[in-house]
Amino acid sequence: MTGSEVSPSFRLAYVPGVTPAKWVRIWNERLPGIPLHLVAVSAAEACDVLRGGGADAGFVRMPVDRADLSAIPLYTETTVVVVPKDHVVAAVEEVSSADLADDIVLHPLDDVVGWEQLPGRPAIERPATTADAIELVAAGVGVLVVPQSLARLHHRKDLTYRPLTDAPQSRVALSWPEDKTTDMVEDFIGIVRGRTVNSSRGRSQAQAQSPKAQSKGQAKAQPKGKRPGAGGAQRKPAAGKAAGKGTRGGSGGTKGAQRGKPRRRS
Repeated sequence: MTGSEVSPSFRLAYVPGVTPAKWVRIWNERLPGIPLHLVAVSAAEACDVLRGGGADAGFVRMPVDRADLSAIPLYTETTVVVVPKDHVVAAVEEVSSADLADDIVLHPLDDVVGWEQLPGRPAIERPATTADAIELVAAGVGVLVVPQSLARLHHRKDLTYRPLTDAPQSRVALSWPEDKTTDMVEDFIGIVRGRTVNSSRGRSQAQAQSPKAQSKGQAKAQPKGKRPGAGGAQRKPAAGKAAGKGTRGGSGGTKGAQRGKPRRRS
């Protein structure tokens, strides 16, 4: 099989915390002939993967450099603080940054919250990953502030989380290389935006129909017996032609001209 004959496929990158299952299911229902391959990437490397051609589109965390990437913001996540179940925070419904003043707040190297100033007391060392930070929270070393989806992703029975009301929030977007907005990318954008099957497929069908086929379809749409430019009906003979077999002799006809001929004298 040559390169030009390779079956098309769509590669979708996604960062931790994003669950693309719903959109993948809709893609498989609408485009069963084009397999969708998931590419798990870290939040830090997601945009570089798109630029390097490692994926056709991806769910990333903002901000996104719009110089070469297009992005559609999808939703904003609630920021939560992850604590042991016996922590004082577990007794309330929500907390503020001031409530964490006496706690060590872990700040992993893959943090996606984007703090200007981290609340609480800093740890001696920064954990390498969010997963490592979760282990330290379970060990009672400190607490961790993350988007809610990451707290769910790293759920443990001995931990819980509560909304942090005044923390920065993380926004998730669908992004792709601006100069590679292919038909498949457009199809996936339609799925994410909730377009119906008819509206998303109608674009491809309209592009696939040739101008010749379109003009043929328009001709078939004309009612039988009516041709463009014919006014929709056959022309009736002019009134003069319908009445006048003797128009050459004027309005009176040939016999009238003979009756008007002078008599010859004897």
